[in-house]
Amino acid sequence: MSDNNEAKFDLNFHTFRLLQQEPFFAALSRRIHKQSTNAIPTAGVCINPVTAQFEMVYNPEFMNKLTDVEKLGVLKHEFYHIIFEHVTGRLPPEGMNMMWNVATDLAINSHLIGELPEGGCIPSKVGTPFESYPVGLSAEAYYDMVKNDEQFKQDPEQGEDGEGEGGEDGGQGGQGDPSDGQGQGKGKSSLGDYNMDDHGGWGEASEEAKAMAKERLKDAVEKAAKEASAKGWGTVSANTRKKIMDMITAKVDWRKVLRYFIKQSQRADKRSTVRRLNKRFPYIHAGKKVRRQAKIAISIDQSGSVSDQMLAAFFAELNGLASLATFTVIPFDTEVDETLVYEWKKGQKRTWERVKCGGTCFNAPTLYVNKQGFDGHIILTDMEAPKPKPSKCQRIWFTDQRGKQNPYFTTNERVIAIDVKGDY
Repeated sequence: MSDNNEAKFDLNFHTFRLLQQEPFFAALSRRIHKQSTNAIPTAGVCINPVTAQFEMVYNPEFMNKLTDVEKLGVLKHEFYHIIFEHVTGRLPPEGMNMMWNVATDLAINSHLIGELPEGGCIPSKVGTPFESYPVGLSAEAYYDMVKNDEQFKQDPEQGEDGEGEGGEDGGQGGQGDPSDGQGQGKGKSSLGDYNMDDHGGWGEASEEAKAMAKERLKDAVEKAAKEASAKGWGTVSANTRKKIMDMITAKVDWRKVLRYFIKQSQRADKRSTVRRLNKRFPYIHAGKKVRRQAKIAISIDQSGSVSDQMLAAFFAELNGLASLATFTVIPFDTEVDETLVYEWKKGQKRTWERVKCGGTCFNAPTLYVNKQGFDGHIILTDMEAPKPKPSKCQRIWFTDQRGKQNPYFTTNERVIAIDVKGDY
C-alpha cells in the first residue's frame, strides 16, 4: 500500500457509512472532532487543552489497514472512553498508570468482543494473560485484578504514568501496531504489549478545561441519546444506556467552568509559540503565550429571581480570578444605565443592592458589551427573557437550576447552573 493512499485516508469520510446501524454513536461522532496524525501509532481520544473540546486522533496508516468491523470497533472503543469519563479524570487512588490503562480497556472491550483488531486487552480471550478475567466488570474491578495478578508483578511498565511510552488509557499509548500480530500467546507478560490505542493526552488538560469539556459532553450525549431514542440504540446495552442517562444529569463544578471561561477569554492576546509546544501532540495543538489580562463584562439581571446568595457565591469566586482579568459589572433590566456600571476589584466588599426594577431584555447588555469591546461576557440571570442578539465576544450564562432545566430560549452557548451550596 502506498504512502499516498495511506495519507489520503480520512476517517470522517468513512464514519457515516460505518455508523449507519449505530444511531447513538453516529450522533455522538458528529460532535467529536477527528484529526489525523502520524504522532501516534494507532488512535486515541483526548481533550484539546485550548478549546476544551473532545478530540479523536488517529494514524491514517493504522486505520486504513483495518477491516470495516475493526474500524467500527475502534471508533466505538474511543467513544466509550469518553462516555465512561476515563478522559476527564476517573482515576484510582494511585493516579494514572499502566495498570489503570489496561483496566479501562478491559472494561470497554467487554462490550466489543469480536469487533477489535488483534493485540488489545480482551477479557476471557484465550491465549492472552486475560483469559481468566470475566467479561463485564468495571474498570475499578479490573484494576484490582491486574494489580494483584502474579503475571504482572515484575512488569517494569505497570507503574509508569502518563509520560511513559507504551501506556494505554492513562499513560501514553502503545507504540506497537495491534494489527501486526503482537499480543498473542501467554509468553507476553508486559502490560505494554497489549496496547490497542493511545491515551497519552489524558493528563494534560487543566481541571478547568476538563470541567468545561464534561459540560459540553453532557450536551452532546443528551442530544445523541434523544436521536437514539427515536431511531434505536444499536449495540448499546441497557446497562450502558443507564450509565449514559446518569451522565446527562451529573453535576458539573461551575467554579471550574468559570475559571476556564475567563482563561479562554484571553485568547485574543495569545500567540502561537514554538517555545511552549503541547507535550503530547506538538503538531496538532500549538503552544500558547498569554500577554495580558482579559476584559470581562458581568451583566446582572435585576429581576428578583437572581438571589443574593447566588450573587455572593459568584463574586466570592471572582476573588481568586482577579489576576486573570478585569471585571466590569453591568446591572440591567430592559436597558443599561451607564452611571450604574462599575469596575469590580479583588477584595472589594460590596453590599449588593438592586438598582433597577423593570423587566428583562438581554439585548441591552449585549449591545453595550459589543460596543465596548470586551473579551468575554458573563450574564447572571434566571433566563426568563427572549433570546438576545449575537455577541461579538464569547458569552456564557450562569443561572439557577430551574433556569438551567427550563430556559426561556435554547442556545448553543454555555448555560451553567450555580447552586448556593456549591454543588453545581
